[in-house]
Formats: sequence, C-alpha cells, structure tokens
Amino acid sequence: MNQSQHTHIVELNQQSMTTLPSNVDVPTYDRSKVTTGIVHIGVGGFHRAHQAAYINELLKTPGNEQWGICGVGLLEANRGLRDVLNKQDNLYTLTIRHPNGRVDNTVIGAMVEFLFAPENKQTVIDKMAHEDTKIVSLTITEGGYNFHPATGEFDYANPDIVHDIENPLQPITAFGYITAALKLRMEQGMAAFTVQSCDNIQHNGHVTRKMLLAFAHKQDSQLAQWIEQHVAFPNAMVDRITPISKQSDIDYVTQAYGVADAWPITCESFSQWVIEDTFSDGRPNWDTVGAQFVSDVTPFEKMKIRLLNAGHSVLGLLGELHGYSTIDETVSDPLFAQYLRAFMDLEVTPLLDELPGIDIESYKDTLIERFANPNIKDSLSRICSESSAKLPKFLIATITDNLANNRDILLATLVIASWCLYSDKRVNQQSKALEIHDVMAAELNAAAKLTATNTTSFVELSSIFGDLVNNEQFVSHYAQAIAALYAPSSQIKSVMAATLAKKSN
Repeated sequence: MNQSQHTHIVELNQQSMTTLPSNVDVPTYDRSKVTTGIVHIGVGGFHRAHQAAYINELLKTPGNEQWGICGVGLLEANRGLRDVLNKQDNLYTLTIRHPNGRVDNTVIGAMVEFLFAPENKQTVIDKMAHEDTKIVSLTITEGGYNFHPATGEFDYANPDIVHDIENPLQPITAFGYITAALKLRMEQGMAAFTVQSCDNIQHNGHVTRKMLLAFAHKQDSQLAQWIEQHVAFPNAMVDRITPISKQSDIDYVTQAYGVADAWPITCESFSQWVIEDTFSDGRPNWDTVGAQFVSDVTPFEKMKIRLLNAGHSVLGLLGELHGYSTIDETVSDPLFAQYLRAFMDLEVTPLLDELPGIDIESYKDTLIERFANPNIKDSLSRICSESSAKLPKFLIATITDNLANNRDILLATLVIASWCLYSDKRVNQQSKALEIHDVMAAELNAAAKLTATNTTSFVELSSIFGDLVNNEQFVSHYAQAIAALYAPSSQIKSVMAATLAKKSN
C-alpha cells in the first residue's frame, strides 16, 4: 500500500488507534487504567524496542496494570522527544523487520507518561519517590555510568557530578535524581525501589550499584548505607538490534497504514532479555512474555558482549575503512563474514563459560543471520560511535584474557590497529570522510597521528588499553598489523585475507 492510497492521513494518538488497519497490533488494554510502576531514564530507540515492548505485551494480560512506564528525559536534547510523545499520547510505532522480508507493525502503549527533567526536576524526583514506583530503570549508554574506562572507578572530576554532589535537589545526572528520590524514601520510611540497568554493560547491575554508592557516599553517607542494605541492582543481558530512526522509517509508517508518527522505531525480530531475579519491591512477570529470569547472568552477558557487541565492532571498524556503510552490506561480503566467524570461533568461544540452554554454534549462526538482515540498515557509523567506551569491554577484554591463557590474538589485534588508522586518517579507502562520534575523538586522533614516528603511540592510551603496551606478544602482532595497514596502497581486504591465512597456519 502506498501513501497515495490513503485518502486521509491521521496523527498517531489515543483517539486515532481505533481507525488503524486490522493488521496493526494496537494496545488491547485500557491505557487509562495503567499506572506507573517503572520510571525509565533514557528513552532512546533501544528502550522503546526492548523493555517497553515487553511491558506492552505484559499489559495485554489483565492484572498487570501497575507496570506502566513513565519515561524521563534528563537532557536538553530530549525536548524534541518530549514534544512528539506529548502530541502522540506517548504512543509510537514499532516496526519489526524479519530477515525474510516480513514486517510486523505494533503500536506500543506501555509508556503512559513522559517527564522532561530540565523543566521540573522536583517532579521527576517525586515521581521516583512515589509509592507506586517499584523500579527505576536506565538506558543511559556506557558513558552515562561515569566510570573511568581503564580503572572502572567512579569519576568524581566530572563537572556534572561535582554539581550534583553539592546541589542534591537540583540534579543533572541519573545518579543525582536516583539518590534524591531514595533519600525521600528513606526519610519517609518507605520501601526502596529497584535500580535496573538495561544497558549493554557486563555486570550492569554491579556497575550501577558501585557507581551509585560511590556517588552517594560522597553526598550523604547515611543514605549510602541505607542504599547498600535495601536497594537491589539486578544484572541483566539485553539484546535487540535497533538502528537510529530515519526519515524513511517515518515515511514507511505513513505509507503502510496512513498514520503520521513523528518518531517510530524500527528493529529486528530477534529479542533477548536475561535478568537476575533480584528485586527490592516486586517485579513484572517478564518471563511470561519471553524474558528469562536466572540466578546468574554472567555467562550470558559474556557471550553476548564478546560475540555480538565485539562482532559489531569488528565489522564496523574494518567495514568503515573499506568503504561499506551498513552492517548487512559488510557481512554479506564473504571475506568479512569469514573474518568475523574466525574471530568468534577461534578467539572468543574458547573463553566462554558454561551456558545453560544455549547452543553456542547455533547462537553464532543466528548472529551472522541477524547481521545480514537486509531490512535492518544498521549504520557502521552508529556501531563505531563511542568506541572508546565500548572496546575495552567488548574487544580488549578478549585480548587480555587470551594473552593470560597463552592464546593467539591475531584477529582482534588487527581490529585495534584498524581503529588506530580510522582515528588517524578519518577517511575510508575511497578518501571519503568518516563520521566519528566519540567523546575521546580528539585524544584518539592525537595519539594515532604519532604512529608514523612511534608505532605504539595509540595503544599507549592507558585509560583505554591499560598496560597492553607492556605485553610483548601484543606489541609484536600490533606492530605487524600497523605496518600492513599503513603500507603504501594498502587495502583493508588484502590485510584481512593475509591475517586469516596466517591464522590458519
């Protein structure tokens, strides 16, 4: 169906849902009866395709009305999202694209409120402190947790953190808001809410707990002790590929069923959520809608971060340099697919732990299939964004573990060397400028630029690489990779092929 077939385009809102075609999955529950049990900070595409989608399914079963979501935007940049959601009664379309071309359209009604924090900080604090709120959840990206990438310790020097410690009732950061709300709970003798990270960080619950306690101890030691005793921080592994929304996604929704949605989300059909069953004051029965509760998330997190996330970075950096622009385009190249599979099989799989209920070979097959989904145009520039925060956990940890076990690191090391070239030249092999988004971009560029006179200058950035530069095996492989990549007329594919050949000998 194309747009010209629609005589009237309607705005997406509560009223217009009754006019949508029958092939659109709309909330069957009464949204006016849904109350907020979850306050979620960081309403990005991933949250709307993942946690909110699970809640949307749960709300279809009567008896779950207390688990609606109140979204919170902490940043001035969230003003536009607030305006869109207000206009659309907090509804949005989730377009699920399957590898075989099938498309499912769902209107998600799980979010029943959205608060824009810069305009009224106290409203957000009060919402979190309200007795109905059982969970405060987070998708604030790796950078939002304010830890030093090399040491993993809390960064007290961050100006926003300094501000929040000194101004408890005028917070800027997630930690500032959460501690202000927990303080109210403590003072009023209420139960604590659960703080639930839904971010792509290994041991995300442990990390959140460590960072929040570091912050709280500096601000109010009595509160910190109360948090230690009463607040649960469940670890979780989350997974669903969700590209950034584009104009084509908006156009698709209008053309497909005659609805104007200013901020739809597109995602793949695969979704996974493995959650440690540790909550302060109750939880939704997410396991009835496809999530998995376990006693220990660690093996699942490690599998996902080391295979999927690292796999993304392998394809992202090598693919960007070659001149590809999306993940599916890159992995459809047999050499890139072969390189990725060899990396997963030879350098990651031997390091993984026991995985109850998971067939690891089948999981890797599924990953390649998901990456190759031609209907999910996941851009390499998105994959490579904030690599300084991602790679220490996704890839460098694998190198470090392999070195500790006297195992080979050839394939991963080429990716690190390619990151140096990427940070140095900032163009692909067609001399087209790369779109680089990284808080450390200037530092990375400065270090990479010294490579011509000092081969290891890039990996001397200890905040990212720790003491890898002191490891002879790593330095030897890295120097060879740099020499190959920086050679006159060097082509990334020929260097990859040579590395694979060397690996198989």
